[in-house]
Amino acid sequence: MKREKIAAIDVGLKRIGTAICLDGESAIPQPPILRKNREQAARDVDAFLRGWGVERLIVGVPMSGSSVEQMQKRIGHFVNLLSFAGEIEYIDEYGSSVEAAERMRGVTRQKRDGKLDSIAAQIILERYLLKSRS
Repeated sequence: MKREKIAAIDVGLKRIGTAICLDGESAIPQPPILRKNREQAARDVDAFLRGWGVERLIVGVPMSGSSVEQMQKRIGHFVNLLSFAGEIEYIDEYGSSVEAAERMRGVTRQKRDGKLDSIAAQIILERYLLKSRS
């Protein structure tokens, strides 16, 4: 059985965390995409997806909390800029950044290099993989 190539993104205002799953089981964080503007970021995400031959994209969105509607609109608008033709699914990203910070505690100093964003994307992808198995 052929394994579907799945990617996840954690869309932020300055960086977009990325993660990839090639074997249907392991989510691996990838270098984040620095965001200068929406169009450039969308081109870079498209290049990332094409480069890995991704067939399904998992997008983290807030499902609760303050400013949820605004963030959902912003993320939806960004996803509409992508020329990705595969399946797109949205999953609750609640707590993924906090969990990412927990995972990185003691491993590396909290720099603004985007590692945290990609660990959050990894967590979003792991959640999707867990849900799709059950």
